[in-house]
Amino acid sequence: MSAAPIPLCVDLDGTLIRSDLLVESALGLLRRNPFYLFAFVFWLSGGRARLKREIARRAEIDPAVLPYDERVIAWLREQQGQRPLVLCTASDASLAERVAAHLGLFDTVVASDGQRNLAGREKGAALCERYGERGFDYAGNEFRDLHIWKRARRAVVVNGSPGLVRAAGDCGEVERVFERSGGGLRTWIKALRLHQWLKNLLVFLPLFAAHRIFELPALLSCVIAFLAFGLCASGLYLLNDLFDLDADRRHPRKRQRPFAAGTLPIGTGAAVSLALPLLGFVLGLAVSAAFTGVLLCYCVLALAYTLHLKRIVMLDVVLLATLYTLRIIAGGVVNGQLSFWMLAFSMFLFLSLAMLKRYTELYGLIETGKSGASGRGYAVDDIALIQSLGGASGYMSVLVLALYINSTASEALYRHPQVLWLLCPLLLYWISRVWLIAHRGLMHDDPVVFALVDRVSRVILALCAIAVAGAI
Repeated sequence: MSAAPIPLCVDLDGTLIRSDLLVESALGLLRRNPFYLFAFVFWLSGGRARLKREIARRAEIDPAVLPYDERVIAWLREQQGQRPLVLCTASDASLAERVAAHLGLFDTVVASDGQRNLAGREKGAALCERYGERGFDYAGNEFRDLHIWKRARRAVVVNGSPGLVRAAGDCGEVERVFERSGGGLRTWIKALRLHQWLKNLLVFLPLFAAHRIFELPALLSCVIAFLAFGLCASGLYLLNDLFDLDADRRHPRKRQRPFAAGTLPIGTGAAVSLALPLLGFVLGLAVSAAFTGVLLCYCVLALAYTLHLKRIVMLDVVLLATLYTLRIIAGGVVNGQLSFWMLAFSMFLFLSLAMLKRYTELYGLIETGKSGASGRGYAVDDIALIQSLGGASGYMSVLVLALYINSTASEALYRHPQVLWLLCPLLLYWISRVWLIAHRGLMHDDPVVFALVDRVSRVILALCAIAVAGAI
């Protein structure tokens, strides 16, 4: 009589999927209501298993869009029918069963049940109770799985470091290794969106406008302010991506973002998203208390945008324009000079660019046949209104500039203010051009990034700089 086949027990978080369901579920609840944080503390007092069960009861996880490791899925399909497949996870059973039902691969699900937290040694003990010592193979991805591999017949290491592979070999036979993929420095740079730091150059604008760029103390303060804004912005970008996992995974391009695609661990991302703004505030305090207040206002508004306000039609674009303008206000606070004209110009111009961003998103939805943006309040029928409002706002910024040039404020700073009139046709051309490009469906997701990489935009920026220099 032949022996029964040895079951293959497969971990869920980090092995079958490139994510962590507990962290994802918790972030989803916090996005819906930040006060869930206090509930987490209360549930945790009853143990990790209870915390997982309470979060799972309220979680809205769609197993169809989770970032599965396709290498592991393909291998499991080969194993199906040859031996029993067991989904064995520390995640709550209700979530694990949804995943198992979606995949249709597993014969059994073994998971945390609200009383017992199946992680590390507890998972190893549970598997031994079912299948006996050395009576199962186990696929995992982290060092706490060593407690299980010591009691398993064979180990399968998924996305593990070379050190983990060696340690698994010390525990017994390693059947297969799925090499780690993604998660390098380049991926972190992409997630932190360091190219977006260029937007923080706006803090230097009041210094340039006041012709004080060669005053070293003021310039140094602006450099520190630039770094502080960059750290806070990167932290908030990470947080935004973590809160938008479900919506990003349904988007044709955003699904490739590192956290949505599972190329970076979301637990680490959550920790970094908190650490970077804290470091930014430390730098902010080195500038001044007033600047730190503006930085705090920026972070609060950006967080409110991430959590809720971006889903409110029109308020989202006004808030985006405000976040850009706050950078200019911060620069004015640093060097002690704020201009009404500059703030008005900024609000209208960046409102136009924010509308342009929404227009581009809606245009993409029309091409894919969708009727509305996931996580937004816009419908594709709004695209004509967005286009008209955005173009009008851009032209209003040029009107503000023209009024400034004709005011006594420009005469006080420029010997030849009439030369500044050259800025008006240049800006009118640029604004008209970017909206025409968007109308043709050729605009980048982020118009500011487009302006930085577009050759014509760079030429116009250079001509504007020459005009300003000539006016001085």
